[in-house]
Amino acid sequence: MLNKLLSDMEVIALQEKIPCLDLKGQHQQIKKEVFEAFERVYEETAFSGGPFVEEFERNFSSFCGTRYAVGVNNGTSALHLALLALGIGAGDEVIVSANTFIATAWGVTYTGATPVFVDCTSDTWQIDAAKIEERITPQTKAIIGVHLYGQPFDVEALQAMCKKHDLYLLEDAAQAQGAKFKGTPVGGFGEMACFSFYPGKNLGACGEAGGITTNNEAYYKHLLSLRNHGSMVRYYHDEVGYNMRMGGLEAASLNVKLKYLPGWNSRRRDIAMRYQREVKNVHLQLQHQPEWAESIYHLFVVTTEDRDGLIKYLNGNNIYPGLHYPVPCHLQKAYAHLQYREGDCPNAEYLASHCLSLPMYAELTDEEVDYVVGVLNSYKNA
Repeated sequence: MLNKLLSDMEVIALQEKIPCLDLKGQHQQIKKEVFEAFERVYEETAFSGGPFVEEFERNFSSFCGTRYAVGVNNGTSALHLALLALGIGAGDEVIVSANTFIATAWGVTYTGATPVFVDCTSDTWQIDAAKIEERITPQTKAIIGVHLYGQPFDVEALQAMCKKHDLYLLEDAAQAQGAKFKGTPVGGFGEMACFSFYPGKNLGACGEAGGITTNNEAYYKHLLSLRNHGSMVRYYHDEVGYNMRMGGLEAASLNVKLKYLPGWNSRRRDIAMRYQREVKNVHLQLQHQPEWAESIYHLFVVTTEDRDGLIKYLNGNNIYPGLHYPVPCHLQKAYAHLQYREGDCPNAEYLASHCLSLPMYAELTDEEVDYVVGVLNSYKNA
């Protein structure tokens, strides 16, 4: 029966490729609205900061259930500025998961502080709270928890660790716009939360953009200054600041997309539920989903012993998975001076050499999901 199903569906594979991510369908749906929004930006010539950014900040803070949101030029800048607002700098250390995109660590390094990498768990692939305490020193000032792949980390475990050792908690929510921990949206659990609106994110700008949410008015006001040359009054600079404002066109596109995000995230969950329920291949391991974590499935990652073989097999069936991330942070050449070695974070290292990301975007059709599931289940079982 399976071979007949694949035979019937081979026509789909021959007609078009199924990539890990395809943004064309999303943008075709909303092209008219986005272009109309761009026209309004043009009419007001509000290209850097201004009313469209302010509108998005209000809308996004409401979406996250926080008092404030600050728009910036990208997610990496969001991490950098948030850490500066916490007063972190040279001589300080910040705990970071080894299993994350490198930007999480860049934010620490840009302040002059040192990232201290901790392994992830073997099942959720999030930072292992049980291994954090042994890495805390008198120089440790904060922990960055990453809502990786759109799945919340164990917020309460990290909050307890921060309370015990008087540390700041910062959420890296770059992949988690709309994710929830025990029913509450991410973005307000730490001192601040940092978001990326890179085009490929669940909520992605037409261009580069990022944001920071917080419930702390002092942090909010400081961030407004830091992103704008250290200035709250034009030409008066109270501190060394940065040119990291969000653009008006990017904000306008985000305001349009934010209305659609709950529906897009719901469709991703439907696809993920099908993968979890219907992929039965013993050669694949899926990310464990705790009951308290409501993921938005920015990525749907699996592991397998023969990744190259699986990629070749999928490509041969016109399915093109992604790789996130083939080198863990602690083994990146840029951090060689920290003298980490293979074996220091074994779970992150295993993931790096064995994981791949399945096709995941809201515009995947049921027929395409059928096909991907069928191909995956036939791997090494044909």
